[in-house]
Amino acid sequence: MSLPLSKDAPSGAPPLPFSQLPLAPAVLANLEQLGYHSMTPVQAATLPIALAGRDLIAQAKTGSGKTAAFALALLARLDPRRLDVQSLVLCPTRELADQVTQELRRLARSQENTKILTLCGGATMRPQLASLQHGAHIVVGTPGRIIDHLERGSLALASLNTLVLDEADRMLDMGFFDDIAAVARHCPPQRQTLLFSATYPDGIARLSAQFLRQPEHVRLESQQDAGKIRQRFYEVTEEQRLHAVGLLLDHFRPASTLAFCNTKQQCRDLVAVLSAQGVQALALHGDLEQRERDQVLMQFANRSCSVLVATDVAARGLDVEQLEAVVNVDISPDPEVHIHRIGRTGRADQAGWALSLATLDEMPSVAKIDQLQDRESEWHPLSELTPSGAGPLVPPMVTLQILGGRKEKIRPGDVLGALTGDAGLAAAQIGKINVTEFSTYVAVERSIAKEALRKLDGGRVKGKKIKARSLQA
Repeated sequence: MSLPLSKDAPSGAPPLPFSQLPLAPAVLANLEQLGYHSMTPVQAATLPIALAGRDLIAQAKTGSGKTAAFALALLARLDPRRLDVQSLVLCPTRELADQVTQELRRLARSQENTKILTLCGGATMRPQLASLQHGAHIVVGTPGRIIDHLERGSLALASLNTLVLDEADRMLDMGFFDDIAAVARHCPPQRQTLLFSATYPDGIARLSAQFLRQPEHVRLESQQDAGKIRQRFYEVTEEQRLHAVGLLLDHFRPASTLAFCNTKQQCRDLVAVLSAQGVQALALHGDLEQRERDQVLMQFANRSCSVLVATDVAARGLDVEQLEAVVNVDISPDPEVHIHRIGRTGRADQAGWALSLATLDEMPSVAKIDQLQDRESEWHPLSELTPSGAGPLVPPMVTLQILGGRKEKIRPGDVLGALTGDAGLAAAQIGKINVTEFSTYVAVERSIAKEALRKLDGGRVKGKKIKARSLQA
């Protein structure tokens, strides 16, 4: 369902400077220092509304600059002298909440002593309770954990002036409608509510009717640069579908691919098929525990995994650099979801492939996509996908897990030092290092993976003996 939208924001309009907005000189100076020279289309369309105190529903995808759009609005209303929670940002996942918190802290640098707190599930309660006792101006969190704190009485929202629902459609997909409603009921009725969503499922209209006051609607025109995202469709039978993914990968040889399936079971089936073909593939869906999800995302982001097979719900908010291809294993019945999927590739002036498999039953959905893009799909026969003879795709990196993390006060520099100092490996061969509470993950070039593991397992970091293992088979 699409809501009647009062304003379409043309993405091709010339960029406008932030100085056109009623922002404090210190805020404008900080934006310039951070490299925010002009507004993105979503910022230009939403900030005047949000800064005027109006409620807002904005359609905007990840990577459009929406975080800065709502962050600047809520920071403008903040009174740092009052150590009460004045703004609350609800996010669907811990990863997104962490990203939002990081961006808020950067944008709040010009305002002294702004205290921002993240409250998410999957983390222990005690540190969160201690932080709340010391007070906060802004809270960013996931619905379930925010509800936990409200029920305990550890989070008070009586002074709240701004509620932000970020990626509201994904929160609805995850079944958070009742939790969002419960949080909204704890907020003062005169607050401002800003809702951001990539698509418009029915639940958005229900949320709007119940919790927003005469909201303005902004929709960014969907645009794909045909030169950057090269789209191709292939007609398949249901029996050919999973096998066809392997043909696409062998023909196009993308180093990093995000494959979308409409169901969790389809994700599992495709990973099994690709793994049997020797492709390093991992699944991302709603049945994974947070620890498993973190490990999967880490391996894909650090290029230790060639193919990430995901459902739309699981992949929302996922922003991966250098994504060479998106494969639509199933066609989404919602054309806006299709646009959102393929928009993950072809970013930052890099070209990308958007490859879609469709059965005859899915042709009506393809027609909707054509209508939304105002162009006819480009069809190619499966028969033109020729084997490369190069063997299965092999990711360039391997992830090693060290048993020990923040609890043991391990820092990325300690791991880098252990590998480049004692082990004698080159720093250029070491990739991303992620330190979690109990584990540390380091990506190393495949050619040195065995040597790096041999040096780490039983070696020492910060003077302590450590255990390590490879996450790859």
